[in-house]
Amino acid sequence: MQGSVSFPLQHIELHGHRVCFRTGGSGPLVVLIHGITSTSATWERVLPTLARRFTVLAPDLIGHGDSAKPRGDYSLGAYASGVRDLMIALGHDHGTVVGHSLGGGVAMQLAYQFPERCDRLVLVDSGGLGSDVHLLLRAATLPGSELVLPLLAHARLLEGGRAIGRALGRVGLRLGTDMAEMARGHASLGDREARLAFIHTLRSIVDPRGQRVSALDRLYLAEAVPFLIVWGERDPIIPVEHGRAAHAHVPTSRLEIFPDAGHFPHLEAPERFLDVLADFIETTEPAAAAPERYRELLTRGAA
Repeated sequence: MQGSVSFPLQHIELHGHRVCFRTGGSGPLVVLIHGITSTSATWERVLPTLARRFTVLAPDLIGHGDSAKPRGDYSLGAYASGVRDLMIALGHDHGTVVGHSLGGGVAMQLAYQFPERCDRLVLVDSGGLGSDVHLLLRAATLPGSELVLPLLAHARLLEGGRAIGRALGRVGLRLGTDMAEMARGHASLGDREARLAFIHTLRSIVDPRGQRVSALDRLYLAEAVPFLIVWGERDPIIPVEHGRAAHAHVPTSRLEIFPDAGHFPHLEAPERFLDVLADFIETTEPAAAAPERYRELLTRGAA
């Protein structure tokens, strides 16, 4: 499935900040946007196969991975603008935009702000479609959480794999991919700049009551673009009901639920993920960002 294609991390400077990314392949562009505390490496299991038919671009979002972690704007709008700028800087006018978790919120924001850049929209266990989110993320937004995070990310704690497994299991996280990715995410918060970027990002979209940013009031605009929703039925971070609700809001969308997957279906079932994504791209026409179409939808939505 994976082949032998390598996708080394590259970098470019945008607005005075280092932005890292992986890219390769040829054909229509597919942009892959990771979730919070994650990096472009989350797509490594699917990048080689996708690159056989498409040009792939997977950034490390600002504040994540090897990209810069400045004191600045970590809103969804700023992330969307950053992805747009990276696309343009690398010579890409438009493409299919795929977002996982936080990256789903970024993908929706990009499609909303820059519809001419988005051929298709793919959400994978996405944020921004309801208030429910795991207790651990809500707790991390509490005052003083930045003082606790260094303890959670301490190397000695992370080395205690069994203890972490038991603790995460008690709060609903499954052993296996969900636990491993959460642990890897915590490990990425080992330096102060990464922790501050995480807190700023999280507090822009989540508070102690849950997700505070919702796309549901604007989701009808997705009727103007081919729209695929992928969800792991056993997701303990963001419930699958959010995916079903989004599909109900946009009847023209496609919904694919992976029954044995959690929050990371592209890692737990990469072959199926690849089949679903490739079929979606190859059986739909790219969106035509016609101003009159958006005017029609906005007028209808305001009625």
